Amino acid sequence: MPELFEHLTRSLTRAQTLEELTRPLLQLLQEVTGLESTYLTTIDLQASQQHVLYARNTQAQALEIPEGLTVPWHDTLCKRALDEGRPITEDVAGCWADSQAAAALGIQTYASAPVRLSDERLYGTLCAASAARHTLAPAAQHMLGLFARLIAQQIEREQLLHELVQANERLSTYASTDPLTRLPNRRALEQALARQLAQGQRQGTAVLVAFVDLDRFKQINDTHGHDVGDQFLVHIARRLQGVLRAQDLAARHGGDEFVVMGPGPQPCDDVDAARQAFAERLSAATATRFDNGRVALDYAGASVGAVAVLPGTLAAGQALQAADRAMYEVKQARQRGAAAG
Repeated sequence: MPELFEHLTRSLTRAQTLEELTRPLLQLLQEVTGLESTYLTTIDLQASQQHVLYARNTQAQALEIPEGLTVPWHDTLCKRALDEGRPITEDVAGCWADSQAAAALGIQTYASAPVRLSDERLYGTLCAASAARHTLAPAAQHMLGLFARLIAQQIEREQLLHELVQANERLSTYASTDPLTRLPNRRALEQALARQLAQGQRQGTAVLVAFVDLDRFKQINDTHGHDVGDQFLVHIARRLQGVLRAQDLAARHGGDEFVVMGPGPQPCDDVDAARQAFAERLSAATATRFDNGRVALDYAGASVGAVAVLPGTLAAGQALQAADRAMYEVKQARQRGAAAG
């Protein structure tokens, strides 16, 4: 018995996953019960199925419970044992002669314990079985229940870890996403731009950065209300996303300003032509008709200023400032043109 508990302690301290815990426990359960097959099942009550998740069978294979076996829940010995409060049966054929599953597998001695989570949900069963008739000591039944509880605790640890990972992913997404447009926010943009500039420096390519400012957005807000203004911002965000290349990124910089970035050509190519084409593509995307069913308006397009950052010349903050200045020049030129017209 001391060796058994030493083995159990090693299994508990080393196990990182349900499988790493369960497989040694199945071996221990064989030693404790003397039955040739031990296995852990999961139960899908909605589908009315029981699935053998992990199984251990002796070399003699007088009885073999196949791992991966799925059987109808209503015909299982596990359900009968739970329903009747009979955890150990030494004469399965005499007690449950109508069980097709038991007859097909040749089970004569059967013992099980439910694996229940802390909220009493039935996860599955921990079982031991034999094709021969055996009398199990009370200690064996106790160990079966103990192992089932240990497995339940491991299942809940893994579920909790999975929930924590998901929660962390949601928090990370929330921290880097603009809640209105669902585009990356300024923080995420600056991080992505820094990575893109570093990649451009390694590869010897330029990086295109465009600042997009929605002219006359305040007028839309003042005339139609902030709800319509928010819907218009979402509309523009989708328009920008629709013209992105595979490696481009569009972000909301704040207010009525967006930034779009992406890889550019090598310095030996026509960098200025690439920059101009980049700006024109984004400008055309913002020239749109907006109609939410209550308000319809034709928007002439945003002021878009773009720069091509050559490898190793500017940091992320400097590149954004340069694109902002380029946008301001475009805005002034449009205002002068409107005034002259």
